[in-house]
Amino acid sequence: MPTPKLEIPVKSSGPHFSSISYAGTCRKGHCAMNSLAPRREISTLIVLIFCILLTSFSRATDWPRFRGPGGHGVSADTKVPMEWDDTKNLNWIREMPGRGFSSPIVVGNSVLVTCYSGAEEDLTELKRHLICVDRHKGTLIWSKVIPSTAPENWGAAFGTQHGLASQTPVSDGQRVYVLFGNTGVLAFDLKGEQLWQKSVGEESASMFGSGASPILYKNRLIVTAGSESESIRALDKKTGDEVWKSEASSLSRSYATPTIAKNAKGDDELLISVPFEVWSLNPDTGKLKWYAETDVDTNSVPSLVSQDGIAYVIGGRRGGRAAIGLGGKGDVTKTGVLWSTRGGSYVPSPVLHKGHLYWVKDGGVVFCADTKTGKQVTRKRLDGQFYASVVLISDKLYAVSRFTGTYVLEATPELKQIAHNTLADESDFSASPAVSDGQLILRSDKYLYCIQADQGH
Repeated sequence: MPTPKLEIPVKSSGPHFSSISYAGTCRKGHCAMNSLAPRREISTLIVLIFCILLTSFSRATDWPRFRGPGGHGVSADTKVPMEWDDTKNLNWIREMPGRGFSSPIVVGNSVLVTCYSGAEEDLTELKRHLICVDRHKGTLIWSKVIPSTAPENWGAAFGTQHGLASQTPVSDGQRVYVLFGNTGVLAFDLKGEQLWQKSVGEESASMFGSGASPILYKNRLIVTAGSESESIRALDKKTGDEVWKSEASSLSRSYATPTIAKNAKGDDELLISVPFEVWSLNPDTGKLKWYAETDVDTNSVPSLVSQDGIAYVIGGRRGGRAAIGLGGKGDVTKTGVLWSTRGGSYVPSPVLHKGHLYWVKDGGVVFCADTKTGKQVTRKRLDGQFYASVVLISDKLYAVSRFTGTYVLEATPELKQIAHNTLADESDFSASPAVSDGQLILRSDKYLYCIQADQGH
């Protein structure tokens, strides 16, 4: 592929895709960005600083977005049980008002999660739900019902309609933000009052519906609206006003939640996987910094992870994986790709731990690869199908299967199985779990669960 001056073409083995511009001017649209503090008494400053520190401390165990802080799927919590069932280490169960693949988040004393209902026979009856549950008791704090305001796509006939409630909420500790497909992006305060609603398109361009979750960056909410408008855009988190937008039709086949990573220069990069490529955008402007070709084919679903200035990507129907150095410019396929090989995961995202990349494949095989070379170290067969991403808790891997329970393994190349935990609920567990202060929050198509060590244990 020649080095682009203005545009970056996007590969496709199927229909033609448009492109995202290197300069930030898009073929189908445009990408735009759109005093001294008053003197205070020293004692007042001390009080304010104390309050800020206290607030930060109280939020230290939050799991505020898809895959937790930074989107890494990693928790240092040492109190989460490794074993549970319907009578052991199960703190509470809460029946859900509908189905969904979105993951729960934890903000302070609240668990927030979305689902959908009313669409089994007629999509015009579709409703989304955002519920807030007390994390200690499982009692309902508040619930919001959001009727559909635009037609939606059922998705593939063999699918499970996950695109109707797949996007995990995100919170800044004061507000919670949700993407509900063609109905748009909504912001609520933590008391459940709606603050604003913003459409990000109504195209239904993706085969499997809308899947990527929104993330926060500075005072902006970044939304991958691949199905809604084949775009990625930033909204002002307080008002919903659009700050910038970049468009490319290959985004319609990207279900990957973007992530923010810092390069060696200390600059932030907005990373996203699309079919056959990884892009790095400037999160302040939406302009493309660099791109690299990958073997992530057909659809891009897993999120990237990064560490020490290197981004790791897996994905695609046949599956590929690669490591790419951050901080480049333009086409870095030859200069920035550290290694690239076949073998990955179609849906679940990976985690990094002590020089190894771990992930579970949809069909039930867990992998360990060397981060320096990309070479497979170990693979181990598990029973079941997996859509949820592996979570690293302390030094253990928690892998939630759709129908056959949760596996706990040592996060070492040996992948020794420690436990296999099952519940009586036979519905679909496709959401990735949340972790906070000794609690593991699971959700199925029917229930929300809090796994926590029984008192006295």
